Amino acid sequence: MKIRFLLILCSVVFFASCGGKKKVVNTKNPGVVIVEPKPVELPSVNEKELTKKLKKKNPSLNKYTLTYIRKYAPIAVKEMHEYKIPASITLAQGILESGNGRSELALKSNNHFGIKCHTGWQGERVYHDDDQKGECFRKYLYPETSYNDHSLFLTQRRRYAFLFNYDAKDYKKWAYGLRKAGYATDKKYPAKLLKLIKEYKLYEFDKVKKGKYAKEIKKLNDGKSFKKPTVVQKIKANTYKVRKGDTLYAISKKFGISVDLLKKLNKLKDNTISIGQQLLVK
Repeated sequence: MKIRFLLILCSVVFFASCGGKKKVVNTKNPGVVIVEPKPVELPSVNEKELTKKLKKKNPSLNKYTLTYIRKYAPIAVKEMHEYKIPASITLAQGILESGNGRSELALKSNNHFGIKCHTGWQGERVYHDDDQKGECFRKYLYPETSYNDHSLFLTQRRRYAFLFNYDAKDYKKWAYGLRKAGYATDKKYPAKLLKLIKEYKLYEFDKVKKGKYAKEIKKLNDGKSFKKPTVVQKIKANTYKVRKGDTLYAISKKFGISVDLLKKLNKLKDNTISIGQQLLVK
């Protein structure tokens, strides 16, 4: 009787442990990563001239904010042309949420918008105290990727969809719309954005025309347009188990991707692979 009881107890423990593992490991979507291409050179959007005039007119303006505008305004304009989010809004959010690019999160992970890991994120990460202690935040190789991920964050979530019914130059509606959509818990968030936009004339960047700007980007980069960061879903169907005789070149041909991208996806420093190794191929 005792032996029978012990067998039943062991069975219960075994199945309970298996059930626990199923809850922890999401085999359908174990994670996402972002492949970051090297940023292209961007043309001026008159950011230097604007900040120079602002400083001359009002010497008491924050020098770090002016520096941030000079550095990141072209990126905000590029994102505006791609995703129809006002450059003034993106830039004001970056200034506010990164502390002019001087916050610990921005400095150690190039995360200018406080985007957290969220469920399934398996890219680079850092841990930082926010609403709770030691929260997980996404880490980027380049700040440009942070800006692009911010655009994706707004365009790919249903609760922000109504914002894109607003005119891309109507930064006031966007500021209050972000609060309405639940982007920030701070009731003063719209007012803070609008103060930055008006005080530093960030609305001037909303006026930059797309056609001319796109041509200037190609001119600066030998006729090549910029490559977007690639969001990669790490799912089972996207992996390949290395077999005897395989090479990176042969695998790249098999799945229709370049060797360079294959190395980036798998963080390989050279072309060395081993039998049984699982490679991300999509």
